[in-house]
Amino acid sequence: MRFGISVALAIWAACAASAHAFDLTPKAQSALKRGEAYAEVTPDPDGVAGHVRAVIDIDAPIQKVWRTMTDCAAAKAMISTLTGCRVVEGDQARGWDIREHITRRNLIFPGMRIVFRSDYEPYSLIRFRLVEGDLKVQQGEWRLQGLDGGRRTRVFYENRLAVDWPVPKALMREALRRDTPKVLMNLRRVCE
Repeated sequence: MRFGISVALAIWAACAASAHAFDLTPKAQSALKRGEAYAEVTPDPDGVAGHVRAVIDIDAPIQKVWRTMTDCAAAKAMISTLTGCRVVEGDQARGWDIREHITRRNLIFPGMRIVFRSDYEPYSLIRFRLVEGDLKVQQGEWRLQGLDGGRRTRVFYENRLAVDWPVPKALMREALRRDTPKVLMNLRRVCE
């Protein structure tokens, strides 16, 4: 997996049980019906390189999906370029933590260090934002919505991000568009 995966899912969080994060387009609804993940990436109005919105349905209860998403060991199974994940400060039980993700370089992009704060509302929402590291901007959230009486989970992901490197924004958006669904499919594989 490439840069998009490293950036898009280097940030962990979860989602809302009663409301969805954004309205599902017909393309998103169609992808979900086919059992696929869906991602759209658009230029951000504030000039940030990309605004990612993605969704996937997982045949597992919210609690299991939440535990998987917030587990550093599971992060490596979902993000192939991730070489390190550790909690630097805080505690999920207190409602927040700061994590560090380290990724390895690939043919196009360097390895990265990303430090981010996550604020938790257990089993429904994780908001995250960049604290320091190799990104210029990273801010978003994960929402979890129970389906079928709680037997299944819909995961929404939204993120605004940018880098300081001389990388064309269109190239970054294309990598995110291609790789974000792969990470979500890995999340589903680990949860199911």
